[in-house]
Amino acid sequence: MLRYLLDENMNPLYKTQLHSKQPDLIVWEVGDLTAPSRGTLDPEILLWCEEHGFTLVTNNRKSMPVHLAEHIEEGHHISGIFILSKKLTIGQHIDELILLALASFEGDYRDCIIHLPYSYSLPSEFI
Repeated sequence: MLRYLLDENMNPLYKTQLHSKQPDLIVWEVGDLTAPSRGTLDPEILLWCEEHGFTLVTNNRKSMPVHLAEHIEEGHHISGIFILSKKLTIGQHIDELILLALASFEGDYRDCIIHLPYSYSLPSEFI
């Protein structure tokens, strides 16, 4: 199952609701005791995610693609980055993140940025 690191600018409801609906899902936030501290720069967050095997969940659409390209250029990798949509509600994002966590295999999103909603782009037999 995927493990999520939520960036520090996300609504705290994401972590609460993900744990409520899927208690086995590992969800940490930037600023949690064992996660990167608040104010950590994006390139350092990507290094942390790589080292600990977490998929980053963010709403950073502008600079994250640039940071990921630099991360890969430097010979690093990441489990993936999921970017939230302005069009989905928190509840829709939660459902989407749970679906992705439960239906994915290790390496499915390696070095990729996935813009949610991802399930809407899948053929209907997979939903």
